Amino acid sequence: MKVFSQSVNFNADHKLIEFVKTKVSALSKFHDKIVDAEVFLKVQNTSDKENKITEVKINIPGKELIIKRETKTFEEGINLAVENLKRQLKRSKEKHRDSLIS
Repeated sequence: MKVFSQSVNFNADHKLIEFVKTKVSALSKFHDKIVDAEVFLKVQNTSDKENKITEVKINIPGKELIIKRETKTFEEGINLAVENLKRQLKRSKEKHRDSLIS
């Protein structure tokens, strides 16, 4: 699976990009037809501590799954998004399997 990363309003370091790719690539265990993933890391210019926005978009045939999280760190945002996407991918795969049986 290809993982595209884009950072907005800052330059992401190599370690963060590798972390993102590793975590998001692990989602391929939960759905075998993932086309690709797009990850957007944004920094909002606010005084709020939770100013890191992590947006993950997973493309599967006929559907897009999008998760957006605002957190204190990008690592926390990626972890939360990946956990949520795991559940969505499992549910999507079960629905697809059920539609084939019916």
